[in-house]
Amino acid sequence: MAHFLLVHGAWHGGWCWQRVVQALAGAGHRAHAVTLTGLGERAHLLSSTITLETHISDVLGAIEAEEMQDVVLAVHSYAGMLGTAAADRMTSRLRHLVYVDAVVPRPGESWCSTHASTTREARLAAAKASADYSIPPPDPQVFGLSGADCDWVRRRQTPHPGHTYTAPLEFDPARVSSVPRTFVNCTAPALATIDAVRLRVADSTFWGGHWQRGGSAVEMKTGHDPMVSAPADLARLLASYA
Repeated sequence: MAHFLLVHGAWHGGWCWQRVVQALAGAGHRAHAVTLTGLGERAHLLSSTITLETHISDVLGAIEAEEMQDVVLAVHSYAGMLGTAAADRMTSRLRHLVYVDAVVPRPGESWCSTHASTTREARLAAAKASADYSIPPPDPQVFGLSGADCDWVRRRQTPHPGHTYTAPLEFDPARVSSVPRTFVNCTAPALATIDAVRLRVADSTFWGGHWQRGGSAVEMKTGHDPMVSAPADLARLLASYA
């Protein structure tokens, strides 16, 4: 039995992993899906006081509370920031870090650092215009979803705490790279805000060369939400790192 901790991206909640959790549990593993503060069933806690550190604490706290060791940590999209922090601060507790079409920052960067200026400005303007400094969710069609899956995600998405968008993350790439890492590149369709990351993980000089030491990439021919659009395939991939 392996331990899996699954962390959703922006606008989502632990709910988005339910099909993957069921598949991993059916294979005899232990899987726990975190819901970050202010999102999903915790949307009632949404406020302008939520920061990147709040969400990092959610992830580290889940590892502690669930008493997990040798964890396969899967982080989706925005949560790449959180997975990077976890690998930096809880290195010995992680077996493998899986960036599921996720942000892979450089030290000192924020979630928004690799986004086009038009995207960044629009999201910041929306946050400023909201009562709780939050960013409204996009139409899940941009994640390559359609039909019932698209309707399900559209119903469940909630605004995302805006102060997580520009907060920088400091970390030691050498320490993070001591954890084996995989970037899951979702290409059908490829989400534009992840394009810069795709180039990074193929660059031998990324993180001063540290990424290549234990870092790899695999392709999934599905959209940005593979836990919804291809859960069985994603579960099999995650289980291969157990």
